[in-house]
Amino acid sequence: MAAENTTVDRGRFPDAVTPWEDPVWRAEALGWVTGALAAHGLVETGARRVRLRPWSVLVRLAVAGRAPVWFKAVPPGAAFEAPLSEALARWVPDHVLTPLAVEAARGWMLLPDGGPVLWEALDGQPADPGYWEEPLRRYAAMQRDLIPYDDAIEALGVPAAGPRALPELFDRLVAENTAPAREDRVAPAALRPRVADWSEELASSGVADSLDHADLHEGQLFAPAPGRYAFFDRGDALVGHPFHSLLVPARTAFERCGPEVLPRLPDAPGGAEAASWLREPAVGPPL
Repeated sequence: MAAENTTVDRGRFPDAVTPWEDPVWRAEALGWVTGALAAHGLVETGARRVRLRPWSVLVRLAVAGRAPVWFKAVPPGAAFEAPLSEALARWVPDHVLTPLAVEAARGWMLLPDGGPVLWEALDGQPADPGYWEEPLRRYAAMQRDLIPYDDAIEALGVPAAGPRALPELFDRLVAENTAPAREDRVAPAALRPRVADWSEELASSGVADSLDHADLHEGQLFAPAPGRYAFFDRGDALVGHPFHSLLVPARTAFERCGPEVLPRLPDAPGGAEAASWLREPAVGPPL
């Protein structure tokens, strides 16, 4: 595909340096894409749209006879996203997209189009305080289904941050983050006893660790039709207490609907039973 048929979006990061600027890397990546498409009987046609961010390279590829496909490359620190996406398609196929191809060692993925994301599906509609309820119910069901795979998920390189590890992680973040002035680090440090108490409360809750998306906002799940959702973009994922995943949806719902939405989220359909169904023994299919 000729360079003149490629448009590049750098968003708010015009000076970010990504692998896309390296012609060798770019040629290797696009060659891999061509081979992966051919394995599915697909041929690229039309213009490419490239989205460059410090955390990923994302290329929209037009192909003949079907919806576009997407090439995604992530940096080494998030390279686990590629094999994790492939594994999730085996373990919880009803909740994720199935990659067309994965190059785990390089953190490359070729993905089908998932349709509109949630914020696009909501565009122009009145702010319904219940709009997160069904997605959260589906997401919580996925977390429960993944409990038997915690060790396998960590083996893919996904970081672990269970409740009892959080105080030590908190200490490291405060000590190693030298960007704020010394006086600005006093307030976070003062939270240390509360962090320890909260962590122990979570650890004692009897709720098993599972996959935490860690950035589940309205642009991180596809909503192609009413009641249908697919969760994606797991570069920030970790294995930890599943209730942590509620933080980002709560913030986005607050911004859209105001504070009255917050009491509804833990009581979403199926959400009220979260504590019980996550405590139940979970037995999954073989790896």
